Parts: sequence; C-alpha cells; structure tokens
Amino acid sequence: MASISELVDSTIEKNRVVIFSKSYCPYCRKAKNLFAEKFPQVEPKVLELDELDNGSAIQDYLQQKTGQRTVPNVFVESQHIGGSDDTKAALESGKLAKLLTAA
Repeated sequence: MASISELVDSTIEKNRVVIFSKSYCPYCRKAKNLFAEKFPQVEPKVLELDELDNGSAIQDYLQQKTGQRTVPNVFVESQHIGGSDDTKAALESGKLAKLLTAA
C-alpha cells in the first residue's frame, strides 16, 4: 500500500488539475464549478477527503507540503494554487489559462 505522501504526490503528478475537497464545503463547490465553467475540457481529479478513511492524514500531509490544511486545496499542472480565493485570483490573473494551455 502506498504511503500518504506517495498517494498525494502521485495524484498531483498524474492529473492536470487536482482538488482536495470535502463534499459539504461551499468553497470546494465554488472551485469545482470554476473549472467546470471556465475549463470544461479539463476534468479535475477531485478527492473528497470527508469520504476517505485516510482523509485526515491526507490533510495533515498537505499542510506539511503546502502550509495549507484547509480545503479546497487546488493544484494545477503540479503547481500548488491554494484555496478558493487563490484559485479565483489565478483565474482572473490569467495564470490558470496559461498553465492549462501550456501543456
């Protein structure tokens, strides 16, 4: 069985967009909707941490890796973007489009 760090790192590496989320979180829903509306060609890999047995351990590792334990925790092309407000700011600045069209 893969360690938490291997699971998280390989998920980030293998997917263009990864959203660490919780199914009931309104900010997570905002982040997921942003990608659905603005980048429909990109299917984010969403991990609903509240539905995973190791969700708390994943959050602990994300805090070590990024300094952020809150959700959503968004990665695009293996780059840490941040939470809901950070993702919206990255959209508005053109950073998301640049990352997603570069690959």
